[in-house]
Amino acid sequence: MTQRTVTILEYQNLFQQSVRLILISLLFLAACVDDANTRKHRFLLKGNKALEDHSEEEAIRYFQEALKIDSGFADAYNNIGTVLFRQEKYEEALYYYNRAVGCNPNFSNAYFNRGNTLYELNRPSEALKDIEKVLVTHSDTLPGLFLQGLIYTGLKDYQRAQTSFFKVFKKDSLNTELLVNLGTVSYYQKKYDEGKTYLKKALELNPQEANAYNTLSLIAIENNELELALQAINQALAIRPADAFFRNNRGYIYLLKNELPSALEDIDYSITTDPYNAWAYRNKGIYYLKQNDGTSAIRLLSQTVELEPDVENGYALLAEAYFMTGNRDKACEAWTEAVKRGSTNPSSNFCK
Repeated sequence: MTQRTVTILEYQNLFQQSVRLILISLLFLAACVDDANTRKHRFLLKGNKALEDHSEEEAIRYFQEALKIDSGFADAYNNIGTVLFRQEKYEEALYYYNRAVGCNPNFSNAYFNRGNTLYELNRPSEALKDIEKVLVTHSDTLPGLFLQGLIYTGLKDYQRAQTSFFKVFKKDSLNTELLVNLGTVSYYQKKYDEGKTYLKKALELNPQEANAYNTLSLIAIENNELELALQAINQALAIRPADAFFRNNRGYIYLLKNELPSALEDIDYSITTDPYNAWAYRNKGIYYLKQNDGTSAIRLLSQTVELEPDVENGYALLAEAYFMTGNRDKACEAWTEAVKRGSTNPSSNFCK
């Protein structure tokens, strides 16, 4: 096994662009409604039009005008949250979605949007609760099922993730994002042939689907087909040359091929571009182990497990680094933690 594919984490996809961010649909205003109600809905309508025209600040201004008329107007809170979500201001978006469901506890769209935001904030358990509320009353909504699959994947519950994705697949079998995610959860479950089938189908539909090449590369690594892995990741990078995750994955392939200068160049690029990717620090730790530099390996691998304690073989590699420097007590301590976390690639027992 190697580092996680970015596929699951990339949700700026078709669903997000078209249906995952759900704005309210306005009903025609009846002539008998009172003036205040009419005015707040007019502001809401103007805000939605501004948002369609990509005038986000103007849209927020209109939604705020609606709230001046009715401070409990859930739709306006929801729509401000959507603008902020699109600006990747997730904490601010969350505040407005909280206000929306506080004003209207039955507002399914706001629960969906809040769940989506919580997922972006890496709070999957909370996100799942919101999506489950949506699916109670809208059990066949494809965006909800898709997001549920993403959340289960984040929680490493791959069987449930696959079940959610399959429900979408039955109605939308030609969606490349869906096929990539099905391929990815198959990879996580070590169903490599199944995964390749989904990923190749995705590439037939969209040859520019970089994430499919990335996951095919990871599968090739597991099958010890390093040249195929390198070819696939290079195809991904031809499409998205600046992607930090892809560069890190290629760096790992170079490590396996013992091409250390090329490995270091890719891994350093990944760390500089995304300093919060635990897999990149792990890979640089492996680089230093290959250089017999235990002290530097300890520094990098300690950063690895601090960022993500369950990174694959993180503690086992840290134990090896401590052992290399002669610190047997620390090596045993790290090894014990590795065993507790189910390390799958023990090179030796450092507690002997």
